[in-house]
Amino acid sequence: MKSLTKELWMEIPHRRGIVSIHREVDQLVRESGIQEGMVLVNAMHITASVFINDNESGLHADYERWLEELVPFHAGTDPASGGYLHNRTGEDNADAHHKRQIMGREVVVAITEGELHLGPWEHIF
Repeated sequence: MKSLTKELWMEIPHRRGIVSIHREVDQLVRESGIQEGMVLVNAMHITASVFINDNESGLHADYERWLEELVPFHAGTDPASGGYLHNRTGEDNADAHHKRQIMGREVVVAITEGELHLGPWEHIF
């Protein structure tokens, strides 16, 4: 059985960003030499997500708006005024934990004939 484990590190210059890691994952699958199998891509940070969807800027903007409407950023700690109890830890990222839960922490993609088996518009973010 063949396997390959790699970590991709990145810094996002803003509170939140949608970054395609599709090329990197595709390259790692090729490097692995695996012809038939699966790739697991998981975010190893508690406020990061991994998901598959269209690489289209309008969709990404829609996600940003939707997520902010569902779980708005608020640095406060008082739920009565829109804050989050988690922020009592001294952090201000409670909303990011909720957004991660919505967007997911991992994806599994089939590898077929040495390539990611995805639809024509699908990208890994």
